[in-house]
Amino acid sequence: MAAALAAVLLLPVLAACGTDAASGQVASGPAAPAPSDDVTASLGKNAALAELLPEDVRRRGSLRIASSVGAPPSAYLPNASSRRPVGLDIDIADAAGKLLGLRLEREEAGFETILPALGSGKYDLGTGNFGVTDERRKTIDFVTYINDGQGFAVAKDDRSLDKVTSLGQLCGKTVGVSAGTTFEATLNARKSVCADAGEKPYTVKVYSENGSLLTSLQQGRIDVVMSTINGLRHQAAQPAAGVRFLGEFHRLDVGFAFKKGSPLLKAFQAAVNELISDGTYDRILDKWGTGDSAIEESQISPPEKN
Repeated sequence: MAAALAAVLLLPVLAACGTDAASGQVASGPAAPAPSDDVTASLGKNAALAELLPEDVRRRGSLRIASSVGAPPSAYLPNASSRRPVGLDIDIADAAGKLLGLRLEREEAGFETILPALGSGKYDLGTGNFGVTDERRKTIDFVTYINDGQGFAVAKDDRSLDKVTSLGQLCGKTVGVSAGTTFEATLNARKSVCADAGEKPYTVKVYSENGSLLTSLQQGRIDVVMSTINGLRHQAAQPAAGVRFLGEFHRLDVGFAFKKGSPLLKAFQAAVNELISDGTYDRILDKWGTGDSAIEESQISPPEKN
């Protein structure tokens, strides 16, 4: 990334869809200051909700949470000197923790490392705009809190694509994705769509460093980026990013990730539903400009919607 560009594009956008995951982040600029209003400040412990926690967790009063820190509006570092992430994921997790009377001991972790670490017991839960897919549900459980999903973007001046409604529209193009995401999985699983139509196949280019993804788009090394709806929409709203959002492709529920069968599931589901009921949930989504990702009710590992 060129020095001038790096100064503009410090932050990577959401990592949310994976190989059997549901996250994938693109690079995003620190275009606007993080919202400073603390919409969870008034929250305190709800004794009835806390009773849903296992006794040992109530006694300990803390949980280990792994957070994938990418970019607005999910989770990101608001400036180069900050080590405290902000974002939608952060606010919702902190709000649920307050209701449950828990201190969340947060550790930043790579998106692709969080789900395996849940199974090993290293963390109690994880956030990273993890979309709920049928493949993931085989080994991981989720408590949903928003509905996001997959979308596409191109360079601002590129008029070769409009809204992408079929992967066949990508034939002959190079599509950039983040490693270990549902975007990568979706594209690789359906590559035959171009051959079936007698077209040149699209090429999937995978990036392990999110900042390189947007830079490659801007410099013409890739034609299209596939990433999260909320992340790309936010990115396209920042003039310095030079990105045009092509719209939604596939919606996915997004949730806190837990090891399969975790005893924490019902407590966190109840906490999210309480946030929805008392209005805190809407205030958090309004703060981050993601009101159209609202859900009516939290669910535990719902089937993926086609």
